Amino acid sequence: MTNLPTKQVWHTLTTEEVIVALDVNPEFGLESWQISDRRAVYGRNELTGKAGRTKLSIFVDQFTNIMLLMLMGVAVVSAVLDLRVGSFPKDAVAIAAIVILNGILGYVQESRAEEALAALKRMAAPNVRVLREGKVAEILSAELVVGDIVFVDAGMQIAADGRLLESIKLKVREGALTGESKGVNKIADQVFGEDESLGDRRNMVFQGTEVLQGRGMMVVTATGMQTELGKIANLLQDVELEETPLQKRMAELSKALVIASLILVALVIAVGLWRHGDFVKLLNTSLSMAVAAVPEGLPAVITVTLALGTQRMVKRNALIRKLPAVETLGSVTTICSDKTGTLTQNKMVAESLFTANYAAQINGTGYEPIGEFAISRLAGDMLASDLNVYQCPEMQLLLAASAICNDAYLQKKPPTENQNNHHSQWKIIGDPTEGALLTLAGKTNLWQAQFSNYFTRVAEIPFTSERKLMSAIAAIQSMDAEDTPESMRTIASLLPNSPYFLFCKGSPELILERCDRIQLERQISSITISQRSAINIQNTLLATKGMRVLGFAYLPLDHLPTESELNRIENKLVWLGLVGIRDALRAEAAVAVQVSRHAGIHTIMITGDHQLTAQAIARDLNIFCPENDKVLTGQEIELMDDDELTEVARQTAVYARVSPEHKLRIVQALQRRGEIVAMTGDGVNDAPALKQANIGIAMGITGTDVSKEASDMILLDDNYATIVAATEEGRTVYANIRRFIKYILGSNVGEVIAIASTPFLGFGAVPLTPLQILWMNLVTDGVPALALAVEPAEADVMERPPFNPQENIFARGLGWYILRIGVVFGLQTIALMEIAYNSSNPSWHEHWKTITFTTLCIAQMGHALSCRSDSKLLIELNPISNPYLLVSVIFTTILQLSLLYVPSLRQFFGTDALTASELGLCFGFSMLLVLWTESEKLVSRWWGKRRTPKSIVKNQP
Repeated sequence: MTNLPTKQVWHTLTTEEVIVALDVNPEFGLESWQISDRRAVYGRNELTGKAGRTKLSIFVDQFTNIMLLMLMGVAVVSAVLDLRVGSFPKDAVAIAAIVILNGILGYVQESRAEEALAALKRMAAPNVRVLREGKVAEILSAELVVGDIVFVDAGMQIAADGRLLESIKLKVREGALTGESKGVNKIADQVFGEDESLGDRRNMVFQGTEVLQGRGMMVVTATGMQTELGKIANLLQDVELEETPLQKRMAELSKALVIASLILVALVIAVGLWRHGDFVKLLNTSLSMAVAAVPEGLPAVITVTLALGTQRMVKRNALIRKLPAVETLGSVTTICSDKTGTLTQNKMVAESLFTANYAAQINGTGYEPIGEFAISRLAGDMLASDLNVYQCPEMQLLLAASAICNDAYLQKKPPTENQNNHHSQWKIIGDPTEGALLTLAGKTNLWQAQFSNYFTRVAEIPFTSERKLMSAIAAIQSMDAEDTPESMRTIASLLPNSPYFLFCKGSPELILERCDRIQLERQISSITISQRSAINIQNTLLATKGMRVLGFAYLPLDHLPTESELNRIENKLVWLGLVGIRDALRAEAAVAVQVSRHAGIHTIMITGDHQLTAQAIARDLNIFCPENDKVLTGQEIELMDDDELTEVARQTAVYARVSPEHKLRIVQALQRRGEIVAMTGDGVNDAPALKQANIGIAMGITGTDVSKEASDMILLDDNYATIVAATEEGRTVYANIRRFIKYILGSNVGEVIAIASTPFLGFGAVPLTPLQILWMNLVTDGVPALALAVEPAEADVMERPPFNPQENIFARGLGWYILRIGVVFGLQTIALMEIAYNSSNPSWHEHWKTITFTTLCIAQMGHALSCRSDSKLLIELNPISNPYLLVSVIFTTILQLSLLYVPSLRQFFGTDALTASELGLCFGFSMLLVLWTESEKLVSRWWGKRRTPKSIVKNQP
C-alpha cells in the first residue's frame, strides 16, 4: 500500500494531490483488497480508550453499599460474642460469605450491564454511505478505512476525519472539537497553510462533528484513535452511567432502613437494660433485628428488573439509551409523533401526476420500476389506450426533473437463494420520497445513471426545513455520440437551447409562488391566474386523498451561477407539474392509537405535509376528530405567542406544515400544561425538541446521527406501535418494582415486629439467628422477588391512567399495605411462638425456634404468589403465566425443608428436624397470611362496587 503522508498536512493538499496520496479513484472507490489491507494497518474505526469503570472499581463499589456495611458490622459484633464464649463464629463467617457472595453477584450483574450498554451503543452507531468498487453502499461507521469515499449529507454525524472532495452549501458544527456551536461553512476546493488552526481547516471534516446543512463528498484520511477526536479521547468513548430516579429513591430508602434499624436496636437495648435484661441476650436480639430490617437483596432485584426491562424493549424494537427512560415511559401522557415512517410505512409510491394539460394515474408497488400510466387530458376525454408518456412532453420534462433533482439511489439487489418476492430485489438508498420519484421515472425508462452522464449536476441549492425546496443545476452534455440513449436525446430536444438548467422541487405552494411561466406541450408560456387556480385545486385534491404532494419547475440558464447568484436564482421559474405520492398507513398504527387512548395517552401527529394531507391521514388513524380537535399549521404557530399556543396545545391533534423549530415550542407548550411528553424526530433540527421532551425518541432507520445522540430512546423500526409497546413495558417494569417492594418490605416489617417482641414476652431467647435471617432475606425473599420482576403485564395495564413520575415509591397505598401486612405478619408470628413455646407438647416447646423459622419462610412463599396482582384472587390467575415464580416457590420451599432434614445443613443453620404435626402447624399458620391478603382483595372489590353508582354498574358491558 502507498505510504500515506501524516494527517497534519491533508488540508495543505489539493483534492487531486489527496487522491493520489491515498491511492483511490473517487469515481470507483476502494477495492476489497485495499479495504482489507488498510483495516489490517489501521484497525476498525472505533475509539478504544477507557470506557466507564474498571473491573476492580466495579468490584470495590459493591462493598460501599450501606446495607452491606451494616452487615459487616453485625458480623464483627457476632464474631466477638461467639469468641467470647469459646464458640466458633459461624454466624460471622456465614455473614461474611454472604456479603462476599452478594458483592460477586453485584459485580457480575454490573459488569454485564456495562457490556450490554456498550452493545446497545454499538447498535445505535450510525451507518455511512460510501462508494466502493463502483457501487454506493451503506456500511457501519466502524467499517470505514482510510481512503474510503464517503457521501456527506445534512443530519449525519461525521464518522471519521476526511478531506472534502466536493461541497455544496455544506455547513458543519464542530463544537465537539472546538467548543464553538456556530456552524462552519466548508469549501472543498480551497487549500490552507500547514499552521492553520483546526477550526479554520474548512476543506476538512472531523469525526464527531455534525452536518447542519448541504451535502458533499469526502475521502477518509484518519479513522479511530488516529482522528482528532481520538486524540482528545472525547465524546463517544464515554459510557453513559446515569442513576435513575428510582435508584436514587431506593438508595434513600436503604439509608432510612439502616438508620431506623439502628435506632430500633438502641431502643430495644435501652428498654431491656432498664428492665434489668441480660445485655448479651439483648445484643443478640438487636443483631437479629438489624439484619431482619434491611432487605439485602433489594438493590440486586431492582438492577435486574431494569436490565430485563431494557432487554424486553429491544426485542420489541425500542432501544433505550438512557435508563431513566424506562421509568418515565410509564408516565407519558402525550405522544407527539411524526407521520412519515412512524404512522405510515415509509414505502412511498408515486400514484398521481398532473401537468398543465395532462393527468396520469400510475400503478405499481414498492420501489420496483414497473407500472403503467393511465393518461387523460384535463380538458377532454380519456385518450386512446396506446398513448404513452413519450407523447406528452410536459410529463417527460417533469419526470426528468424528478430524476435530476434527486439525492437518492435506486438499486437492484443481487438475487439470493431464498428470495421468492421479485419486488424485494429493488431498494432505495436515501430518502424514500426521492426514491419514489426515481422509481416513477424508471417506469418510463428514464434512469438516474443516464441523467448523471448527460445532464451532469454542477451545483445545488439543498433542501432545508425553512426553504422547503431543493434545486439542482445540470450542465447539458453533447448528444452527438452514436451510443447516446434515445430517451436523453428526447429530453434534450424538449428543453430550450441553453447550456445549463436549474431543476427545482418542493412545496407546491412555494414553487408556484416562484413561477411566472408554465410548460405547455413543447412551448413555454406566461402562467395565467386560471392556471394557478387549477394547480391549487389539483394540489388540494391530491392532499385530501392523503398524499404527499411535490411541485416541480425548471429554469434555463445561460451561464453557471456564481455563489452569490445561487441565493436568488430560484425565481421566474417555469412550472412543470405536480406529483402525488402515497405512503400507506401502518396497519398496526390505528390499533396502537386506540390502545394509547385507553391508556390515557393523547396522540398528536406532527408533519411537514400539507394540512389536508395530514388531516386525512389523522382521520383514518382516529387521531383527528373534526368535531372536537383542532389542526394548526406552522404559519399559524408563528403568529401565536407562547401563552396562546399553550391554550390550544391540548386540543390540537394535528400540526401540519411544521418546521422542526416549531416542535420545541409545541413540546414546551404541552409541558406547561402539565403533560409528560414523548416526542419523535429524525432531523438535525429536531434535536432541541428531543432534548426538551420528557422522552426524546429518534428514528432508527431514517433518523440522523444528531437526532439519535439527542434522544432517550431509538425506534429500531421507526414504528409508532413500538412507542406504545415500550410504554407498556415501562408501566410493567414500574408495576413489578412496586410488586416486589411490597413483597419484600411487608415480610421484613413482620420479621422485625416478631423479633423485637421476644425480649418482652418472656421467650427467653431470640427465635432466629442472624444467619437464619440472612437466609430468609437473600433466598426465601430474594428468589421469589426476582421471579416477580418478570411478572407479565396485567390485562388492564394499558387501561389505567399514567402514573405521576414524581410520586413517592410508597404512593397509591403501597406504604400503608407494607405497614398493615407487616403488622398482621408479625402478630401471626407472635401467636405462633406463644402456641409453640407454651405448648404442653415437649417437642413443640423444644423446637419452637425452628417452627417459627420455617413458618416465616413458607408464609412468604404464599405472600409472593398473592403479590402477583392487587385485584385478582390467586385462584383467578393463570399459574403458568409466570412459570418462574411457580418454580421459585417450589424450589425455595424444598431448600427450606432441606435445612430441616439434611444433617449437615441442619447443624450449620442450627435447626431441628420437625415432626409431621409440627410441619403441619408451620404450613397451617403460613396459610393465614395468604388468606388475609386474599380477603383484603375481596373486601376491596365489595367496597369498590358499593361506591360505584348503580347507573354506571348497570351500563357497564
